[in-house]
Amino acid sequence: MDEEKLITMAKEGDLDAFNRLVLSYQNFVYSITFRMLYAEDTAADAAQEAFILAFRKIRTHRGGSFKAWLGRIATNVCLDELRRYKRHPEDSLEETMELSEGFDASLPGPMVEGKPGPEGALEQNELAQAIENCIRLLPDEFRAVIVLVDVQGFGYNESSTILKRSVGTIKSRLARARARMRDCLQHSRELLPDAFRLQDEVLL
Repeated sequence: MDEEKLITMAKEGDLDAFNRLVLSYQNFVYSITFRMLYAEDTAADAAQEAFILAFRKIRTHRGGSFKAWLGRIATNVCLDELRRYKRHPEDSLEETMELSEGFDASLPGPMVEGKPGPEGALEQNELAQAIENCIRLLPDEFRAVIVLVDVQGFGYNESSTILKRSVGTIKSRLARARARMRDCLQHSRELLPDAFRLQDEVLL
């Protein structure tokens, strides 16, 4: 059954149809919530909340990309959670924002280049972990943009819709986020492809 039919059935209150949509997008939603919150339990709760909200609001989906619509809900849930922790610093989320050994931190994109053999696989994993750590250190608004564009592959227009910010703002935040990522990753510069390494004189 195609996605549009499932969405139509879910709008009519068919929980089974909605659960099939959940199965299709659960990894996508959890990837967003984990990379925004970096705490397994909190991310799982946020993903569950996102799907609950999606089911309640599914009649507001007016066509277009269901993935982008769902991504907006998941991202907003995470941003609300981050704001809540800022209002209540005694429940600091930073204490739980650590990478889990069981989480697949592999990222798409040019920074992770395949190398044959066990040594290459180890370096690739170390680089992926370094990228994840740098994403975790970004301010919330920068992290949201880089997760949507560079991790999830959304375009500027889709990210603009998800975050309810202008395309110009998305591009500006992404450029600044990438600059911070580049600086952060210099601590692991031996793992980076040559194109991503700053020259020694720049680092001095």
